[in-house]
Amino acid sequence: MRGVRATLAKSATAETFTRKMSFMDSLKTPLGRLRVIGFWEGLSFLVLLGIAMPLKYLAGWPDAVRVVGMAHGVLFMLYLAAAIQAANEYDWPWRRTALVFLASVLPAGPFVIEAKVLRDLPAGPR
Repeated sequence: MRGVRATLAKSATAETFTRKMSFMDSLKTPLGRLRVIGFWEGLSFLVLLGIAMPLKYLAGWPDAVRVVGMAHGVLFMLYLAAAIQAANEYDWPWRRTALVFLASVLPAGPFVIEAKVLRDLPAGPR
């Protein structure tokens, strides 16, 4: 039984290390960067709409919108830049590029685009 636990612990550690390495590897490609930035941009938009805006208007605390809004604005610009880079690198049709841009202005849009459009694309360079 002890050997089984040690083997499971080793495989869990190796799996965690592999997962971390694959995340770092994903940042090396334009599509990987778009996916990571899209996750954070989508999350920041949901936090802005779901937490910061109610704090501003219901609790009278405008600093939440100021801080989260600034972070979201920076992530929004990075998302658009990453989308342009990915579209140029992978020769996307104008329709796919337009969908990715449209997703950036919709709440939870980057998550939907990732699941419906970007999931099947190869992450590696062309």
